[in-house]
Amino acid sequence: MVSNLLEADVENVLDTAFAGDDEELFVVDPSAETIVSLVEAAIGRDDLPKMSMLVDERTLKDVMEDFLVASKAADLVADGALDLRVLDEAVDNALFVSDSQVVVLVSTNDHVAALASNDDEFVAEVFETHSDAFEDAETYGLRTPAISRVRETMAAEIGEATRDDFDAMLAAMDSARGDGGGLDEVTVALLVAAKNDVLLYDISKWGEDVGIASKATFSRTKTRLEDLGAIDTEKVPIDVGRPRLRLKLGDERLRGLDAADLADEVAAMLA
Repeated sequence: MVSNLLEADVENVLDTAFAGDDEELFVVDPSAETIVSLVEAAIGRDDLPKMSMLVDERTLKDVMEDFLVASKAADLVADGALDLRVLDEAVDNALFVSDSQVVVLVSTNDHVAALASNDDEFVAEVFETHSDAFEDAETYGLRTPAISRVRETMAAEIGEATRDDFDAMLAAMDSARGDGGGLDEVTVALLVAAKNDVLLYDISKWGEDVGIASKATFSRTKTRLEDLGAIDTEKVPIDVGRPRLRLKLGDERLRGLDAADLADEVAAMLA
């Protein structure tokens, strides 16, 4: 049996087509937008099948430059809800394949159109084909730390107030891309550290230990934000060795802002 689906978004397609007892869903050659939608859908739910994605490597790299997406994907991978592997050859259309149904996905600006089939013989053949391809595919090495680990360790090592500001700033952003422009995860970490008078040593050591970036990257980003006037530092003497630097917000316009407004102001300064 073949049927047409017309839904508002990818999550609605998942609900319509795979709301049954499927334990695994192969997602083959999804677009960048579809990957983001699937990660967002899966991170907030526990009723979806495990997703095994076969994705073009360039597309995966582009998507995973965004810390907001990559850190959530890392959580799903750690929980066994997501497996990312590299697609060797592109297919004609993006596919959702379970052992009960095959859905060909076509996205438009406002809707997701899909052609679904639950013909037993056809579905079994397609499922086996892509199951074999997935087993032979190279696992994608996701280097971004899981967002749950980032949040837990920041609260424990830096402080809950800083973690809360970190969460609020990320929630206010559309993306956090590590491409050198705008706000990325290192910039956000330094800004919330400055908002809470945290030592540069402490935030950069935490960031390196958790896997966000090296101490050198934190130092370079700190210098860029200093040159911009967004943050400032003050020396804090210690018993042995060179004084440590305490991070402070620089521009007076930034002081007293909540985390979301701080993100907006600094993004404007960086533009």
